[in-house]
Amino acid sequence: MQRRDNFTHLILANFVALVLTSLMVCVDAQAQIAFVSHRDGNPEIYVMDADGGNPRNLTNNRDKDYSPSWSPDSKRIVFMSNRDGHLRDDIPGISTYEIYVMDADGGNPQNLTNDPRNDRNPSWSPDGKRIAFVSNRDGFKNDELVITNEIYVMDADGGNLQNLTNNLNNDSSPSWSPDGKRIVFSSARDGHLRNEFVGITDEIYVMDADGENEQRLTENPKNDWDPIWSPDGKRIAFSSDRKGDLANYEIYVMDADGENEQRLTENRVDDKSPSWSPDGKRIVFYSNMEGNYEIYVMEADGGNLQNLTNNPNHDVSPAWFNSPFSVSPSGKKFTIWGWVKQLDR
Repeated sequence: MQRRDNFTHLILANFVALVLTSLMVCVDAQAQIAFVSHRDGNPEIYVMDADGGNPRNLTNNRDKDYSPSWSPDSKRIVFMSNRDGHLRDDIPGISTYEIYVMDADGGNPQNLTNDPRNDRNPSWSPDGKRIAFVSNRDGFKNDELVITNEIYVMDADGGNLQNLTNNLNNDSSPSWSPDGKRIVFSSARDGHLRNEFVGITDEIYVMDADGENEQRLTENPKNDWDPIWSPDGKRIAFSSDRKGDLANYEIYVMDADGENEQRLTENRVDDKSPSWSPDGKRIVFYSNMEGNYEIYVMEADGGNLQNLTNNPNHDVSPAWFNSPFSVSPSGKKFTIWGWVKQLDR
């Protein structure tokens, strides 16, 4: 009887393995990269295959669309646009940015925010329930004549808005950890005074998803921007201009605790906005190393650089679709495997 039970459990375990493998293969096969392109005359949201093939315009709007971020089920994309924004009070004729969401084929666009200030840089949480973004909607702080950007979070339908940072200096570029418990971001709150014209530099910080437990991960006299977590939760890629006097940005990677920083690119031009492949083996980013901004991909150690877009117009802000099934977060296991293990007891 015991042998029969063990045999049954073995069959069940193999079946689960096949199902999960098929899910992972499916995810890898449908891997898509969303990005922003100026090839139709103004910034639009595009999507392409992971090898750069089959690019297609999703937004096709006369206004500006930026900063795409995938929902974890790949069915929707959140982005920022000034298509229905309010006219700014500081620059005549310019409208503010709002957060929008659309289906992954560009259909059914919906406005999630509606505020007279700018809402930017949305980032979808791994459970699909929340969206973090940047806004200066709180205006002047403590009678200071400075309007700062803060990190906010809202439900995926635009409800339940919360300010997570509430700091006198700018906070930007939020990115969720794979387990959804933390958010990494850039901030000028403890940065260095670069010079009297440029102002305070940005550093990389991390906080709990409720805004608590803020910790500083980098410290240097130049800017660290665009942090993004690897799918396994062990590393953070970011861009920085810390090397050289030309103020050009390079792609770096570090451990999730800020240790073991490594420089991945080395150009006399800008390399920015890294995004990890679902398996964590590659990083996509944009660069003007060939004269205009293009989308490039490289291995996670900086090797095997390839141009994915090769278009005479600017292509920027790539976002690689990452599924929760792609890589189990560090220290975690799929729930279904725990269920199988229980059966084997």
